[in-house]
Amino acid sequence: MRRTTHLAAVTAVAITLTGCSLSSADSDGSSGSGSGSPSTGASTAGSSSAGASTAAPKNKQVVLVTHDSFAAPKELLAQFTRETGYTVKVTPSGDAGQVANKLVLTKGSPIGDAVYGIDNTFASRVVDAGVLDPYTPKAPAQGSQAYALKAGGDRLTPVDYGHTCVNVDTTWFAKKKLAPPRTFEDLTKPAYKNLMVAPGAPTSSPGLAMLLATIGRYGEGGVTGGWSVYWHKLVANGLKITSGWEDAYNVDFTQGEGKGDRPIVWSYDTSPAFTVKGGTSTTAALLDTCFRQVEYAGVIKGAKNPEGAKALVDWMQGRAFQQALPPNMYVFPVAQDAPLPADWQKFAKRPAKPYDVDPATIAAKRQQWLTQWQDITSK
Repeated sequence: MRRTTHLAAVTAVAITLTGCSLSSADSDGSSGSGSGSPSTGASTAGSSSAGASTAAPKNKQVVLVTHDSFAAPKELLAQFTRETGYTVKVTPSGDAGQVANKLVLTKGSPIGDAVYGIDNTFASRVVDAGVLDPYTPKAPAQGSQAYALKAGGDRLTPVDYGHTCVNVDTTWFAKKKLAPPRTFEDLTKPAYKNLMVAPGAPTSSPGLAMLLATIGRYGEGGVTGGWSVYWHKLVANGLKITSGWEDAYNVDFTQGEGKGDRPIVWSYDTSPAFTVKGGTSTTAALLDTCFRQVEYAGVIKGAKNPEGAKALVDWMQGRAFQQALPPNMYVFPVAQDAPLPADWQKFAKRPAKPYDVDPATIAAKRQQWLTQWQDITSK
């Protein structure tokens, strides 16, 4: 996922978790720093995190390879250091796809000890390439098994999840006295011509998720003609495509920073929780259009500090890290007992039946699908 500016550009988030207020992260990428994203913070909530070690480790630094949207302030990482004796060096490496590619390309000469941020659209790539060591956390987060991979679950541990969906500017539609769309099918109707913007599938993780959502909805053939027929209709109805989520949401979307002219955008199911004015959200996610993305952590094969990597994966399953995820990285924790911010409970509605595509199928057909998508959208 790419959330470097996700919704932080829409509104400032001010949240105090149990006994500890959030503060900004350092920017040097070492222990106590993130990648320049909104900072993450949490308290211990009266208990130690999973897998905490009391013995002082020999190699005290853990190098974490992650996507550019990872955020952790010094308070949170300092807590990990206190509990385990390890410090964390964060190595931002692009989006989820770029992280996966770097791990594969550096097999045998690993660039870190642990990895976080590989999602279900790229999980099979790193598992099949054999770049991760088997590892199962000592105390998995409650409910995390529901997000485990069918193949590779012993190498990638689920940490968080989220959904990308069609979002609409409800205030725009109310002013125009036009009913907003509700389904994928609605988006191809003349009433919504030239009203939607979305990030491109080859250049954006959310964009790829949109493509996969339509594949999950329409398949590759059958009565509907499959996803490619649908995309022909969508493009013919004036869909605008940008290189990434930031441009789509913050520039072209009517609720974005630039107050664009497109009231329909591909974004997140959490987005409405960050467009609240006067106790009401001015946007809505269409929950019948969503694709679920799960992010995982793992131990890199050949790591200089495998024990430190294991401790970090363990710790990500604990309460402190899990409860810090929603207000700072804009994703849902896999831990069922992790608290959610008040606005999320009211406005960040999750889909009952999100679309999903088997990771192995994605790995086998990703390039074929992307080539087809580019042929369709470039005409």
